[in-house]
Amino acid sequence: MGPTAAGKTDVAVELCKRYPFDVVSVDSALVYRGLDIGTAKPDADVLQRTPHRLIDIRDPEQRYSAGDFVRDARREMRAIVEAGRWPLLVGGTMMYFRALTRGLAKLPQGDFKVRAAIDAEALALGWPAVHARLAKADPVAAKRINPNDSQRIQRALEVFEISGRSLTDWQRDAAPTRAGGGIEFVKVALQIPERQLLHKRIEKRLEKMFRGGFVDEVAALMRRPGLTPDLPSMRAVGYRQVWAHLAGQYSIQEAQYRALVATRQLAKRQITWLRSETEIFSCNPLEAACLDAISRFLDVSQRINGGSN
Repeated sequence: MGPTAAGKTDVAVELCKRYPFDVVSVDSALVYRGLDIGTAKPDADVLQRTPHRLIDIRDPEQRYSAGDFVRDARREMRAIVEAGRWPLLVGGTMMYFRALTRGLAKLPQGDFKVRAAIDAEALALGWPAVHARLAKADPVAAKRINPNDSQRIQRALEVFEISGRSLTDWQRDAAPTRAGGGIEFVKVALQIPERQLLHKRIEKRLEKMFRGGFVDEVAALMRRPGLTPDLPSMRAVGYRQVWAHLAGQYSIQEAQYRALVATRQLAKRQITWLRSETEIFSCNPLEAACLDAISRFLDVSQRINGGSN
């Protein structure tokens, strides 16, 4: 696990050289076909040498939820274990990690009419205003949801309006579905203590994306007839800002700056999630000894767990 731009893919590739690992991607944007440059998706050479499961499994017009991920990840993990290998879960979508390791609360089924009404409200007033309404109905959820995170704002309000109970209450009271299927999870986090160093890595990677054709990638996606900016794929950090630029809302310089700010905010939220995790081994990926330290930790964990996957 780790924040964006921490170097998770590079470390995973090296670990696969040392252990019989198969990688399972834990990333809500990498599931989409055609989202390559702006997601820093591993290139064809990396994927050929170190295949990643759960990459390119959805068209960008489709939705993909934490529940979908748990189902798919469990299936892939079983297949890997049955083949005599170990699943290596790699990514930065902390909600997916949490759903897989701790389970999912059973929430009310979605209602298209309620979602449409929330979308109409957001179109008229803006998502920050809708977020302010959420803060009155569910202050705990509103505190952890970014005012521009339309997907999560919509779902939290939808749950409240359908049931009359806040999302926080549902998550607190509902018995979660069984997580993990008896698998023991060994948690490793890549964390760069100096926040400015992480910000610099984010900035350099974003600059590389824009030089590498990110705008053209989004322009091609916009030409897909069924793709709209309110779909989860196009609400991903970076894509949302470039789409707005191509729609004439602001300049390319402003789009790049907004994407940078949004990516930094994403990293901050990821770090906050990691701080709430328990029994986690943290390592600074910028230190030369990081990979060996992870290997030693995994070797010890293997002995403690009696050799089980």
